[in-house]
Amino acid sequence: MHMKTYQLVYILLSIVNVGFGQPANQKIEKAAQRLLADEQMKHALLGFYVVESATGKPVCKINEEVGLAPASTQKIFTAIAAFETLGEHYQYNTDIAYNGTLNGNLLKGDLYITGNGDPTLGSWRYPQTKREVVLNKIYKTIAGAGISSIDGNIILDDSRFSYQPLPGGWIWDDMGNYYGAGCWAVNWNENQYDLNLKPGIKEGDSVIITGTTPELKGAVLKNFLKTGKPGSGDNGYIYLAPYSTNGFVTGTVPAGEKSFKISGSFPLPAYQLAQELKQTLETNKVLVKGDVLTSEALMEAGKSLTAPVNKIGTLTSPSLDTMAYWFLQKSINMYGEALLKTMMLQKDGSGSTDGGVDLLKQFWSRRNITPESLNILDGSGLSPQNRVTPKAMVTAMQYARDKPWFKSFYNALPLYNGMKMKSGTIGGARAFTGYHKSVSGKEYSFAIIINNYSGSTAAMVKKIYQLLDELK
Repeated sequence: MHMKTYQLVYILLSIVNVGFGQPANQKIEKAAQRLLADEQMKHALLGFYVVESATGKPVCKINEEVGLAPASTQKIFTAIAAFETLGEHYQYNTDIAYNGTLNGNLLKGDLYITGNGDPTLGSWRYPQTKREVVLNKIYKTIAGAGISSIDGNIILDDSRFSYQPLPGGWIWDDMGNYYGAGCWAVNWNENQYDLNLKPGIKEGDSVIITGTTPELKGAVLKNFLKTGKPGSGDNGYIYLAPYSTNGFVTGTVPAGEKSFKISGSFPLPAYQLAQELKQTLETNKVLVKGDVLTSEALMEAGKSLTAPVNKIGTLTSPSLDTMAYWFLQKSINMYGEALLKTMMLQKDGSGSTDGGVDLLKQFWSRRNITPESLNILDGSGLSPQNRVTPKAMVTAMQYARDKPWFKSFYNALPLYNGMKMKSGTIGGARAFTGYHKSVSGKEYSFAIIINNYSGSTAAMVKKIYQLLDELK
């Protein structure tokens, strides 16, 4: 071989060896410093923590003990605790029962639908939970018990969760919209409805509300929507608080669309279910002489709620591992609040957010995460007041790795940038936490949280991915 060829090969091999020989922690540290020097980070704070999954040895740590707004990456704390305390095969039961006596086909008493917090009841995500399927199941259960006439009321009992459906710290701009849906012991259609719209042709035109899906029961919305620029997306907001009968919708939707929809949250899902059930029974010629009531309506009337004696059926939810998939994949906030309250319900017989948050903090405190590093107000991360440290997040991810349910948790994590990780986005905050195996076979657990960055979110995400690519 020619001497120049030898020299060229030697130089190329030297370059390759330098690249492969550089320790992973040095490469990651340099990439993190590049991100910190970026213009978008001028007024921002970065929290970053990476460990070798097998040993727990830190690979890179930057502000790992600083509490930052985690957004939806916070959901991993709730999901892991739910897997551990409830079990991956846990299912919710919604009971169908009655009080009184059955004389032939006549029920002389009240029929009860008693909720235990099932967040999937009426959900379109599972074949067995769809609204029409559930309504038909309730009707068939009633008919199967020989009941064709009810000389009493149908009562939707959602008393097993606290009256307050929303966590503290949730903002007014969120709570009337689908992602800000409250959580009750009786939930329905993920407590969500679609507002169907017909935008105007040009910017500034009025927007017509053509209806809702399903039909919104018991509440009226005033319409202040306008048409925005073509292609401007969904900038509409619904303001309808829990238990309210009047609300409004404002903001903009894009001009020139034949149809458009934005999604809101039911102010009282038990009432929505009650009215849809009443229609189903009337269609099937089941006579109800009394009213279809919620436990909230009984409370308003000063009447007590009597526990039913005769159970005739049960609606069973999908298992927790299936729910966790959608909880983490689609980041459904209401699922997180339901799981939080359910863990408290299992412990004390009544589900509340405050109790659930305390329980969650105690759970993690026993697993080396101090309450100060898990300073949270909810189970989903929607509150902008939440503060979590990257180290706490990685500690939780590490804890899950050797559990018998880990495969279900791992499979529930979304895939971004070729990496299994949960994302989080809230005003001025972007975060990811997850696992990755490098080409060399080394496994890492990591968390990155950036607060108060400037400029484009898409551009920031791209830069985060460039940093995380060093783990590949």
